[in-house]
Amino acid sequence: MNFRMFRLALAALAPAALAFSASLGASEALAQAASPSPSPEVSASPSPAPSASPAPASSPAPAASASPAPAASPTPAASASPAPSGSPAPSTPPAAAQNPPPAATVQTADPFGQEIKLEAKKVVVAKGSANWDSAFDTLVESLKSLNAMLEKQGIKPSGNPLIVYTSTDDTGFTFLAEVPVDQEPKNLPKAMSMGQSPEGRALKFVHRGSYDNMDNTYEAITNHLDEKKLEAKDTFIEEYLTDPIKTAEDKLVINVYVPLK
Repeated sequence: MNFRMFRLALAALAPAALAFSASLGASEALAQAASPSPSPEVSASPSPAPSASPAPASSPAPAASASPAPAASPTPAASASPAPSGSPAPSTPPAAAQNPPPAATVQTADPFGQEIKLEAKKVVVAKGSANWDSAFDTLVESLKSLNAMLEKQGIKPSGNPLIVYTSTDDTGFTFLAEVPVDQEPKNLPKAMSMGQSPEGRALKFVHRGSYDNMDNTYEAITNHLDEKKLEAKDTFIEEYLTDPIKTAEDKLVINVYVPLK
């Protein structure tokens, strides 16, 4: 805008110079020679105009510098966000580091042939017999009937269920299904009775896995007895640490007790 005014002022001065030269007449040549001199004067008048134009240009500069100032404030806010995200990182490794040790200790802590003393417990007993082909199903049904009777009378078991093998042959076996209780049930069915679990010196073994694989465990037990030259009674006791009614068969954990003579 100032540059346009500078051009208009320059055009207005040109006719004034011509009128001045006409009045002189004879010195026209000199007036025309002197006409360039006003051009410096005119150029001197615009010089302040250019100097004034930079002044407004410099005033927006602070306005531009003011806009980065708010932009600088988000920068610290962004740096603060990584701090919380970094804090959970240390907490994760300790949690992961604590899981493996318990799993390892459970496996290595399994006793094999540990001599213990069994304490007699008050138990409700159901007698039964089974073929080897349907052994586990028969045992589970016997324990189910005991649990159903106790639940009906509002009595809770005081220990893990037991299976006591009283005799075996090639086709099957006889057994006692026992559930420890503190309170004696009333009006027991004919197939049930009250009794005591076996007591005395015994060797403790642990079986993990399905009931079908118990043969491998009992074979290892027999080899251990032969190696140690130990004489066992004809009774074997299984304590089910995992509920055989609700637990998958391949997840069973069973303590096997071999009473000694």
